[in-house]
Amino acid sequence: MNVIDNVRDMAAAGLHSNVRIISSLLLTMSNNNPELFSPSQKYQLLVYHADAIFHDKEYRNAACKYNMALQQKKVLSKTSKVRPSTGGTASSLQSQSFPSEIEVKYKIAECYTILKLDKDAIAVLDGIPSRQRTPKINMMLANLYRKAGHERSAVISYKEVLRQCPLALDAIIGLLSLSVKGAEVASMTMDVIQSLPNLEWLSVWIKSYAFIHAGDNHRAINSIRSLEKKSLMRDNVDLLVSLADVYFRAGDTKNSIMKFEQAQMLDPYLIKGMDVYGYLMAREGHLEDVEVLGGRLFNISDQHAEPWVISGCHSFYSKRYSRALYLGAKAIQLNSNSVQALLLKGAALRNMGRVQEAIIHFREAMRLAPCRLDCYEGLIDCYLASNGIREAMGMANNIYKTLGANAQTLTILATVCLEDPVTQEKAKTLLDKALAQRPDYTKAVVKKAELLSREQKYEEGIALLRNALANQSDCVLHRMLGDFLVAVNDYQEAMDQYSIALSLDPNDQKSLEGMQKMEKEESPADATVELDGDDMEGSGEDGELEGSDSEAAQWADQEQWFGMQ
Repeated sequence: MNVIDNVRDMAAAGLHSNVRIISSLLLTMSNNNPELFSPSQKYQLLVYHADAIFHDKEYRNAACKYNMALQQKKVLSKTSKVRPSTGGTASSLQSQSFPSEIEVKYKIAECYTILKLDKDAIAVLDGIPSRQRTPKINMMLANLYRKAGHERSAVISYKEVLRQCPLALDAIIGLLSLSVKGAEVASMTMDVIQSLPNLEWLSVWIKSYAFIHAGDNHRAINSIRSLEKKSLMRDNVDLLVSLADVYFRAGDTKNSIMKFEQAQMLDPYLIKGMDVYGYLMAREGHLEDVEVLGGRLFNISDQHAEPWVISGCHSFYSKRYSRALYLGAKAIQLNSNSVQALLLKGAALRNMGRVQEAIIHFREAMRLAPCRLDCYEGLIDCYLASNGIREAMGMANNIYKTLGANAQTLTILATVCLEDPVTQEKAKTLLDKALAQRPDYTKAVVKKAELLSREQKYEEGIALLRNALANQSDCVLHRMLGDFLVAVNDYQEAMDQYSIALSLDPNDQKSLEGMQKMEKEESPADATVELDGDDMEGSGEDGELEGSDSEAAQWADQEQWFGMQ
């Protein structure tokens, strides 16, 4: 055994700091005396040294050292004379442990990916001949292609992963997200389903995610629930998170929160999906719970986007938009594919009056999640905020035609129609259709109540809101019912409704203002109604910019650093 073998054994044992020191010393000796080690031994030293640096998370330095190793490998390939080994057995062992050039290129691409040099990473992996690409190389290439918008190349790479590993479920999700038909994806796994036991669930699983990525939330829910009910699949955290996410996409906040809570009870260290859960909790006014959730996730890992998004949602609904902007940018820095982080930053920019910048973030969220309606709602809110009714109408019509006439798309289109006096009647028809499909859909109820308020049809509005509150308790609905009751001089019950609203969301300023106005009102006849359901529009994130100038200044430097200007 020679010194290189000792270095190799230390590397295999995970003694990275030791490997870094000794490999550095040996490489210096080799540079001063090129005859000390053979080209193959120097190549090995460079790879082990780069591996140790990679372990220390010095990725730019590691990439440099890996590239030096590749240059040495070229010298090795050209060298006809190789220093003779000490025996046949030693030679055999050396060939078995010789670092793979393909693996070195993968490591370089990994460094570039972490450094967000995606083009460089793609260039390195593209340089590997197709026949030599391992499944992990094809998977990394597929993800990079997808991120860069090269959908055809991404599909080819994902399919190659599945050809080599038919149970690569994340590759299946990747294909489905790129609009590959579920039947085609299922056909690529048919042989393994038929040849191996206990895989009869896989075809249903593929169908479930095909529905998700096709925007068919209703069938996705039914399909996932059928899997969840199977005794062998019961209490699977991944399925519960997926089900919670689909409920969220379908606008069913109550069931979404319930499934997220069930998932985190089963796995207290769960991070995936918690950004959506935190957003929903913040939107519902449970800011103390959101603060606790964010702190708990930071203790689990601060290298994921989710805890930053959760803290950002807490700041946003506390009307600290500058801080929310900073936290959203930090989340994007950790994961540029985080849809929830993009929505958070977009909403913060919008509420700070930086509408054009907000539009860029909502569009990127739409690109990453074309079936999530909250991405479109955020963009429509931006158009309406900048008086772009025509653009908002075009976007709403496109959603309606693409995803079909369901309660959510009908309500989005009605929301835009309400902004134009000419289309008020159309808005009413659309809302009636939405409520016929889902009488409990809160956003449709809010918009219909706003329309009835404009028409001063208070009794009809009270009946609508009472009916909606029969099966749910929602802060905005209780507050709006209070506003309607004030309009018909029923002050005592109005006060009760404001109290209920504040018990659900102690930070609801409009309920507090309504209650205080009633207390100060000397003459009941002078009572006026101020309906505002704006915080239920889109992703529930509208509001006036509040907060001190000192707070905005406090985060200004942070914003510059994270590229938020």
